[in-house]
Amino acid sequence: MAFSIVETDNLLLAREKIIQWRPNLVIADFTSFANSLHNIQQLSSIYSACGKSIRLMIFNSIRHEKIEEYCLSQGSHSILSKSLPLPELYAAIQAQLSSRPPFYSKRQYTSPLLTLREERILKLWTDEANNDFIANMMGISTKTVYTYKRNIRMKLGINNRFSLFIEQHQQ
Repeated sequence: MAFSIVETDNLLLAREKIIQWRPNLVIADFTSFANSLHNIQQLSSIYSACGKSIRLMIFNSIRHEKIEEYCLSQGSHSILSKSLPLPELYAAIQAQLSSRPPFYSKRQYTSPLLTLREERILKLWTDEANNDFIANMMGISTKTVYTYKRNIRMKLGINNRFSLFIEQHQQ
């Protein structure tokens, strides 16, 4: 059994990683998105990426009523606390994994969705840094930053230059 641990603060990137890797189990904590969600429906991207075949376990650092209601309405059986003792956490993960046989799709090795440089540019971009600042930070030209941003949009399936920014920061 192989494990891969990925941390991201971007729902679109998380969705694309789920679609690309097709894991048997996704463990998510949506608490960090509580303040940046424009609409609770933005969480649907994770549920739709998981579909019926990928198990989704939800953990919360702190209780957030709206997120809990939404997750339960989407079919999550329970939302677990991150303060669970390790034996209980182990039992919960084992129960989730043994709830049905795993699917075994063809083994295929895929490269990461975004390169390390693209991930760094995406982070600076979502932190509202302008192209000149990003270029100076990365030691590249402004035109190269624009090209990286275009490639990131294409890889994440974003339709225009502002979608990524607007969805995350609109209140």
